[in-house]
Amino acid sequence: MRSFPLFLKLEGRPVLLVGAGSAAAAKLRLLGSAGARVAVVAQSPSADLLAAVADTRAELVRDALTPQLFASAELVFGATGNEADDRAVAEQAHAAGKLVNIVDRPELSDFTMPAIVDRGDIVVAVSTHGASPVLAQRVRAAIESVLPPGLGRLSQFAQRFRTAIQSRIGENAARRRFWNQVLSGPIAAAVLAGDEKRATRDLIRAVNRGEPKAETGRVSLVGAGPGDPELLTLRAARALREADVIVYDKLVDPAVLEYARRDARRVFVGKSKSDHTLPQAEINALLVAEARSGRHVVRLKGGDPFVFGRGGEELDVLVAEGVRVEVVPGITAATGCAAYAGFPLTHRDHASSVVFVSGQSKDGVSDLDWRALANPRQTIVVYMGVSAAGEVAGKLIEAGLGASTPIAIVENGTRWDQRVIKGELQQAADLIRQHGVAGPALLVIGEVTRAAEAGVRAELKAAAE
Repeated sequence: MRSFPLFLKLEGRPVLLVGAGSAAAAKLRLLGSAGARVAVVAQSPSADLLAAVADTRAELVRDALTPQLFASAELVFGATGNEADDRAVAEQAHAAGKLVNIVDRPELSDFTMPAIVDRGDIVVAVSTHGASPVLAQRVRAAIESVLPPGLGRLSQFAQRFRTAIQSRIGENAARRRFWNQVLSGPIAAAVLAGDEKRATRDLIRAVNRGEPKAETGRVSLVGAGPGDPELLTLRAARALREADVIVYDKLVDPAVLEYARRDARRVFVGKSKSDHTLPQAEINALLVAEARSGRHVVRLKGGDPFVFGRGGEELDVLVAEGVRVEVVPGITAATGCAAYAGFPLTHRDHASSVVFVSGQSKDGVSDLDWRALANPRQTIVVYMGVSAAGEVAGKLIEAGLGASTPIAIVENGTRWDQRVIKGELQQAADLIRQHGVAGPALLVIGEVTRAAEAGVRAELKAAAE
């Protein structure tokens, strides 16, 4: 460990900041958020710095540096951006016996500023000892992705009950077990979801019993997004980390499951046309049974659970059975795949509306309103339409949509092996057959698919390599 980590209370304490530009403004805002009493030395302050001074009510000193300024400061920061000036700040600070930080100059600094994850009372600091601030920021981003925004509220909630719990549960080990169960169970989940009233009620009951309420099961209907694991939402990633059981579909990328705990049980229930690993009724029964056993079940679906994912059917069953359930939306395949393919779904020059339809339903594709769909100023996205592409194209042409209407087939959308095959509506079935489209794919029909996508594909290919 090259540096000793600590958290320093700066509320009301004097700090000296030397610098006139955007780097000084950024540092001032950070110090202001910690409550420091900052004196800023800048003879020609930028507009950004002046705004930061006003926001933080800092003292602006437009004169040259003097020994008196250093004498009254407890910490010194240099952010001039000029090597000679920064070195002079460091030398004068050391002469005054003060600790100093010079922005982006670790060799001149007594301490370095970490990348900070701020969740109210919960603060995480990441340092590379000044070697690579960008790397520290990337680590911070990774940590932020796994910490819920309401974590600070949870800390404050726990603080309110510390004394009461200590008086009721005196033994240290028992008290630790109590808090571990509370902070990993439904009480904490209620706080993070913004329902502190319910959390308070349940915690008071648990304290009065001397132990938490018996764990009740619940189900999270979670959208995994269209494929790329980095499109997973923060809430979805948290649900995966907390899950005891994960019931997942064929369209879920294996990399998404890496966000789950190692000890979580995984149940594959993938479906394809005429091949259901587990019938829907049995999936519903599985979700109910696991939740009633006290487990947190994540029902993980590709895309969004409520867009051709049968999430609505599962929600109806769970509610009817009295099982607690939450829905975590995901990026649906249409928006994700079109964006990665490089074309919009709507465009004021080409399409004023977009419609999502399924190529598979209880009655096939025959129950769709083809006349309403055959609108040249509309984008049509067909889910699960590979096997029905010829029939879909024929029905649309019969309803009046031009046979030469452009079409894009997006296979393995948003993944490293994504393919975009373009042609005309009348060629839909032939394109799928000629190019051997086998993976999950969307049909996107409309003028918007003419947009260039070479740049996007080049970037994806480079990332894969």
